[in-house]
Amino acid sequence: MAIVTDKSKRWRVIAAHLSLIALLVVTLFPFLVILSISLRPGNFASGSLIPPEISFEHWRLALGMSYQGPSGELIEPDFPVLRWLWNSVKVALMTAGVTLLLSTTAAYAFSRMKFRFKSQALTALMLLQMFPAVLALVAIYAIFDVIGTYVPWLGIDSHFSLVLAYAGGIALHVWTIKGYYDTIPVEIEEAAKVDGATPWQAFLYVLLPMAVPILMVVFLLAFIGAIIEYPVASILLKEQNNLTLAVGSKLFLYEQKYLWGDFAAAAILSGLPITVVFLLAQKWMISGLTSGGVKG
Repeated sequence: MAIVTDKSKRWRVIAAHLSLIALLVVTLFPFLVILSISLRPGNFASGSLIPPEISFEHWRLALGMSYQGPSGELIEPDFPVLRWLWNSVKVALMTAGVTLLLSTTAAYAFSRMKFRFKSQALTALMLLQMFPAVLALVAIYAIFDVIGTYVPWLGIDSHFSLVLAYAGGIALHVWTIKGYYDTIPVEIEEAAKVDGATPWQAFLYVLLPMAVPILMVVFLLAFIGAIIEYPVASILLKEQNNLTLAVGSKLFLYEQKYLWGDFAAAAILSGLPITVVFLLAQKWMISGLTSGGVKG
C-alpha cells in the first residue's frame, strides 16, 4: 500500500532542507574567502571569491619552501610556520592530556566521595570559570616570571608553563564529567569491589571505560581551546621559534604591510590538526557509545 504524504509535510521537509543548505553556505563562506585569499597572487584581501589566477606562492612560504618571484628573484620564507604549527599541536596535546587527567580525577572525587564543603567547592569552581583568563594576564605573567627564577623550564617562554596556565581552566570540564559520572550507577563499582577490586581499580577499569564518550568530548574541547588560544600564549611566549601558530600568525600583519595571503595560508594550516583530531576522536566516541549500550 502506497504511503501518501500530505502537501504541508512535503513543504516542511523542503523548508528543512533549504534551511540546512543555507546554514552550510553561511558556515563555509568564511572558509572559502580565506582559501580564495591564500590562492591569489600578491597579498590582497579584496577581490572576487574565485581568483582569476591561481598562485601557490603563499602555500610555498607556509610550507617552508622558496619560490622565484616575478622578477626572477628567489623569495625565502620569513617565518617558520611549520614549526609554529608543531608547537601548537604539542602544546594542545599536552594540555588536553593534563586537563583530562586532572578533570577525571577531580570529577570522581566530587561525584563519588563525601567530604566537607563539597557543594561550596563546586560552586566556587563554577564562579571562577565565569571570569575570562584575559582579566588575569598580568597575574599570570608575574606568577610565571617568579617561578622561572627557581624552575627555568616553568618560566616565561616555555611550553610547559603555557600548559600549566591552560590547565587552570578545568572547572567546566570537572562539572561536565561529574554530571556524566552521576548517571552511572554506583552499584557497578560496588560489584567490582566485592569481586576484589580496589577503589583505584574500580575507577580505572570500570568507571573510565564507561565514560569514554564524555572523555573524548572533554579531550576535544581542551585540544581545540589550546590550539586557538591567543592572549595567554602571547604574553608567555617570546622567542620566534617558540611561538604557537595563533601567536605567530600575528607577525604577518605588521604596520605598513599586511601579508593577507600568507596569513590566510597559515590560518588554513591551523585548522588541519583540529580536523584530524576530531575525526580520530569521533571514531572513539562512536565505539564508546556503542560498546556502552550493549549488555553483557
